[in-house]
Amino acid sequence: MLQRLVPRLRQEAGLERILVVDNASTDGTGEWLRAEGVEHRTLPTNTGGAGGFHTGLGWAIDEGADLVWLMDDDGLPDADCLPLLLERVERDGLEFCGPAVLAEQDPGRLCFPIRLPGGTKVVHEMSAVEAAARDGLIDDVVIPFNGVLVTRDLVERIGLPREEFFIWGDDVEYLWRAERAGARIATVVDAHFLHPATDDLGTPMMFGRTTYNHTASDLKHYCMARNNTLNLRAYRGWIHVLLFWAKTIWFYLFTRPQPGRIPLSARAAAAGLRGDFTGHRRFLR
Repeated sequence: MLQRLVPRLRQEAGLERILVVDNASTDGTGEWLRAEGVEHRTLPTNTGGAGGFHTGLGWAIDEGADLVWLMDDDGLPDADCLPLLLERVERDGLEFCGPAVLAEQDPGRLCFPIRLPGGTKVVHEMSAVEAAARDGLIDDVVIPFNGVLVTRDLVERIGLPREEFFIWGDDVEYLWRAERAGARIATVVDAHFLHPATDDLGTPMMFGRTTYNHTASDLKHYCMARNNTLNLRAYRGWIHVLLFWAKTIWFYLFTRPQPGRIPLSARAAAAGLRGDFTGHRRFLR
């Protein structure tokens, strides 16, 4: 994916430097980066997306960046994505903002469904986001680490992403930490970022009354169950933790029957509550 992303980023007039974190890859990525002359750091072990963003954001701030544009290697910003984000940072004082993240296979749909502010409605269609926008923004909503801009001031106030989360939930935790710090957060609706639609995010359950972030990957599910439990406990309270556990049990008994996922979820949640962030390693290959 970097072979597609890096040339695109090199066309961005607003970028001063491109920094790539090579997360202990074994597929020739490091050799390609060196051959292309891309500034990068190769980590000694696989630290997951959370570790990569922790390292990359810290590296950029240490190098004196005032604004950092964060993304994985599998996304692709539109040509005007960065200028549109920069314009709103300057105009509206946004500290943590991002584009609308669209499904690459169907740009009329969001890659990750969002809950609109002020209610419980979850939307999947870009048209619904455009209709809900005020002055081109969806306030207090952003899909972290998918083409998001983060200010130096915010990083200095709230720190770096939690690298121990490995994958799944590190982005939400960072968003909720920013909210707690009073950051100015928004999605810039006219700025677009394409991302492959994967997994079954937002799978309807309980007769369509709510959704569940199902994934076929045991690694991702383990990290999701562990990290979501911790996030909900820290930022939303035990009632939300209990509701999440109830949804997990319902989902894997009735919606997508996989009873083995229930004890796996319980072990993951218990490990997180103990402060043990090593359990996911057994799923790594």
